[in-house]
Amino acid sequence: MNDAPHPALLPAGFYDLLPLEAETEAAVTARLMGVLASHGYERVKPPLVEFEETLLSGAGAVMASDTFRTMDPISHRMIAVRADMTPQVARIAATRLSHKPRPLRLSYAGQVLRVKGSQMRPERQVGQAGAELIGAGGPAADVEVIAVAGEALAAVGVPALSVDLTLPTLVPAIAEAYGIAGERAAELRGALDRKDVAAVAMLAGDAGELLARLVAAAGPGGAARAALDRLDLPERARLERDRLGAVLDGLAVAVPGLKVTVDPVENRGFEYHTGISFTFFARIDPVHGPLGELGRGGRYQAGAPTSPEPATGFTLYTDTILRTLAEPSPRRRLLVPLDVDRGRAQALREAGWITVAALVPAADWQDEARRLDCAYILQGGEPRPVEAKR
Repeated sequence: MNDAPHPALLPAGFYDLLPLEAETEAAVTARLMGVLASHGYERVKPPLVEFEETLLSGAGAVMASDTFRTMDPISHRMIAVRADMTPQVARIAATRLSHKPRPLRLSYAGQVLRVKGSQMRPERQVGQAGAELIGAGGPAADVEVIAVAGEALAAVGVPALSVDLTLPTLVPAIAEAYGIAGERAAELRGALDRKDVAAVAMLAGDAGELLARLVAAAGPGGAARAALDRLDLPERARLERDRLGAVLDGLAVAVPGLKVTVDPVENRGFEYHTGISFTFFARIDPVHGPLGELGRGGRYQAGAPTSPEPATGFTLYTDTILRTLAEPSPRRRLLVPLDVDRGRAQALREAGWITVAALVPAADWQDEARRLDCAYILQGGEPRPVEAKR
């Protein structure tokens, strides 16, 4: 019995992009990166693999369970395949670019590999494009990265764009003020992630009412801000709330058309973030259901623990972005028969045509154009529509 898989069968979470899909992804990535470049973000290209202890240090530690590892046959040391590019860019900033003036603006694009997908994101190979703003600690930096990410998504045609802001350090500040620690704090964190108000009340003790009101405060930016302003928060939590207010004010000026919501207790996926964090979404598809996250980002500490730098940035997911866009129109394909002026074909390519050069004679050039999926044929120096087959 032959147990070999079919040649087209791929492991779960991996897929081929065929013509037109692959071209569209490349064009969308180029457009995203063009917007980032226009805002002064300089592109870097980290390697696909690094030594395990380097890749999984600092902010990269949270990706340990998602990371493929193997033995390098040359160095005989463990190496890891990147599951996220942000820690790599932070490493580059702290080492190769440590001499550059701050704030440092860097961008990147590439593929990452993950051990497993999730229910919302089953893909294990994911295309990323993103930017990091390193060495700037104020709310103006938070506003900039959110606004730039929003501009990049709008530039590729994402419909009904919205961003959800969260404060992953707000609940820890409240827990600390009320003496909630250890296993109890971890259980409380899980209850908040589930929005289980009854469990929150049981676990939080004196802080139960406050945390329940935090859960209820989630919603549109203006309403959420008003609800948070009515709460009597501990000092460190007040500082987090005030920063959120400054970011909301900045976004209202920088991107007034962007829909902004706030979830003050959301933490899942933001475990290493140290301040304002965010997730971008698009319109929900009524046929295929939620499209999932288009990208996410937020504030974190870059560099070594002994010399951390304030940083914020974002990662956009090209596979999800593609699903929000209208079906791409195929470019005009033009068959160029043998013995045709090649200079004319070159001029047409420069004008945006795709030319397909014939390599052998054909008895009927119209049939040959149809066979090669060309809607036009070069005749008499001009593109002519291919006749419908009778």
